[in-house]
Amino acid sequence: MEPTKVYPIIALLSLVTVEYGGWALLSFITNRRGQLSEFQTGFFRAGHAHAGVLLVLSLVYFVYLGNSTDFADSTQWIAGAILLAGVLAQSGGFFLHLTVGESGRGSVGTRLTRTGALLIAVALVILAIGIGQA
Repeated sequence: MEPTKVYPIIALLSLVTVEYGGWALLSFITNRRGQLSEFQTGFFRAGHAHAGVLLVLSLVYFVYLGNSTDFADSTQWIAGAILLAGVLAQSGGFFLHLTVGESGRGSVGTRLTRTGALLIAVALVILAIGIGQA
């Protein structure tokens, strides 16, 4: 199968987990008050929102990757893996920080979030180069 067919399937199935995360967040906020601190709730919201938005971005990315570049399949596999790893790292870093971090201080979670942002930026630059060369 082609990368521009496999990766959108992964992104769509991942969106189901984001939907579950929204349900879980709503449950924490409305039914189980007190289980998450204000600090934890903020980072849960940030992780959830970033995951959803970035996965939708990835769907657009894969359309352009397949239709607007002349990249070989191997390059498409690499670019898509970089993007999805970045999405996972950036949103996952927020969740990691809410479990191990402290308010006003960095943690392995904040470093992971920043690493994810860099990976996403690399993937976007790769796509821009591919569109420009096509």
